[in-house]
Amino acid sequence: MTPEELLTTTRTVRKRLDLERPVPLELIEQALTAALQAPAGGNIQRWHWLVVTDTAQRAALGELYRRGFEKYRSSKQFAGKQYADDPERAKVQQRVGDSAEYLAERMGEVPVLLVPCIEASEGELPAGNQAPLWASLLPAVWSYMLAARSLGLGTAWTTLHLTYEKEAAEILDLPSNVHQAALIPTAFYTGDSFKPAAREPLSKSLHLDRW
Repeated sequence: MTPEELLTTTRTVRKRLDLERPVPLELIEQALTAALQAPAGGNIQRWHWLVVTDTAQRAALGELYRRGFEKYRSSKQFAGKQYADDPERAKVQQRVGDSAEYLAERMGEVPVLLVPCIEASEGELPAGNQAPLWASLLPAVWSYMLAARSLGLGTAWTTLHLTYEKEAAEILDLPSNVHQAALIPTAFYTGDSFKPAAREPLSKSLHLDRW
């Protein structure tokens, strides 16, 4: 793939994750090795990567995610409820909502669950601006997802399990100064490939010099 093709076809994969086909750990390590080249504040890599393959642990995390999704689905922010006044856009959002529900019911069955984490000093997140902290991890997470795509794997960036962050930390046996950023289901995908998604034109969000 060209860089442009990789960037424009790395999609959120839910219904097309292959729940039956095992994922070799070597592929996960290869994707993570590429991710380690992402920028980190002060060139201090405080990230950690929990690769969860154990059946019981995946099921436990999947249950937390399902519970988090139930709360999300009843909220005003639920993707399936957006753009209700635009029939065409509403259809797309409903498909997104259906896809999200599908994954929520099967998260614990995905062969690999990656939990990217970062250390925070004194066991607490800073009370003020947290952008520098998360900026030292999130680019690497996206690099992992791009690398996984190049290796024939599908991923989805999810965070709903963090509604029950403490419970998840107990499942993963995390130290108190290590904080989770996401839950990335990873599996081979079914079907042939992916195409760029429909997006609003750049002109609707581009601002030069001032708003």
